[in-house]
Amino acid sequence: MSRTNFQDLLDAGVHFGHLKRKWNPKMAPYIFMEKNGIHIIDLHKTVVKIDEAAGVMKQLAHAGRKILFVATKKQAKDIVAECAQRVNMPYVTERWAGGMLTNFPTIRKAVKKMNTIDKMMTDGTFETLAKRERLQISRQRAKLEKNLGSIADLNRLPSAIFVVDVQKEINAVREANRLNIPVIAMVDTCCDPTTIDYVIPANDDAAKSIQLITSLLCDAVSEGLEERRIEKEKEKDEAPVKEEAPVKRVRARRNAPKAEEEASEAQAE
Repeated sequence: MSRTNFQDLLDAGVHFGHLKRKWNPKMAPYIFMEKNGIHIIDLHKTVVKIDEAAGVMKQLAHAGRKILFVATKKQAKDIVAECAQRVNMPYVTERWAGGMLTNFPTIRKAVKKMNTIDKMMTDGTFETLAKRERLQISRQRAKLEKNLGSIADLNRLPSAIFVVDVQKEINAVREANRLNIPVIAMVDTCCDPTTIDYVIPANDDAAKSIQLITSLLCDAVSEGLEERRIEKEKEKDEAPVKEEAPVKRVRARRNAPKAEEEASEAQAE
């Protein structure tokens, strides 16, 4: 796994924190200095934390687990959606529906409802309905797609969540904490890092900063998925070798009557 480049973080403005008057004292260990009333994040610690988070995400992907990406702020949503789609992971970029994790069965019912509507549209049932009913169902389908379409393949609770801006996504963090789901997050100097399992001290407002860190983590996920794919292919290649033994036993049984006949003939002689 490739290590994070310090210069790339500097160029992307990852080191710019919030105004000093808005800071959270719990972020003190990650602050390097204050300049012109703005806190500067210690990028040496950011590098270590990104590598640590990337390692965790790679392991989860390698094990076939799902990581939920969460970012609903304007400058982050498109970046996170694109990166999550690249590694085929679920994401939430429109609105965090209350109970998405703590009331997961209800969310799954809503996703099933969306799939049922899709089935109606393909098998012709939809066309038999009245025009008003079709309009209502179409609107319902569009609303479900907007809020839940990106998690349609999430059949069970995620093994971890990645969050951009823990203040804005506080409900997602609380639900994950309640269910003991590990939280990996970009944490700015104005945020509380104590609720986050894997803190990445970074500027969570600049698009360049969000793009760089999300891409690095998704690259790690991609590596994990690729290793998993290679291992599965190896298992498939080795599978026929293991099946040779039963074939030999069958042949041995088929030849058994012949061997018995030859043995009896020898005794007779």
